[in-house]
Amino acid sequence: MESQLQFPISPSEVLSELYEQDPTQWLEVTVSLLRQNALVDVDWVHLIEELESLGKRDRNRVAHLLEQLIRHCLLLQYWQQERGRNQNHWRAEIQGFRTQLRRHLTTTLKNYLEEELPQIYQDALGYVQEKTGHTVDFPQKCPYSLTQLLESLPLD
Repeated sequence: MESQLQFPISPSEVLSELYEQDPTQWLEVTVSLLRQNALVDVDWVHLIEELESLGKRDRNRVAHLLEQLIRHCLLLQYWQQERGRNQNHWRAEIQGFRTQLRRHLTTTLKNYLEEELPQIYQDALGYVQEKTGHTVDFPQKCPYSLTQLLESLPLD
């Protein structure tokens, strides 16, 4: 019978298994390895995956906040039937979404929003059209620049 040599499992393989079992502990160990400059032991495959996921989460977060901001701007500016009853709520929501965006925005994310503004607007437009029962004539293209949305709009 042939004997098979068994090699010990590498630290990065151990980390890879840990990633599947306990991602929080995997992260703590990975950070520790990076601080120690033990780069050969790092589970690079999962680290890269996590970094890519982090970037995607950030983009999704700011896109969602911008969509919410646009929805409320459109409702405030164009839905006259409900304006008297809801304008203070909409204004407060606009302020809240601007504040959240300012907290999360980086130059890269701002550039991303600038590029994605037409699609984000279309998503917001679809929502407000449904909310108003398609009774309001909203602009088909975004009437606001990103700068206006992030700062202040004269909506009256």
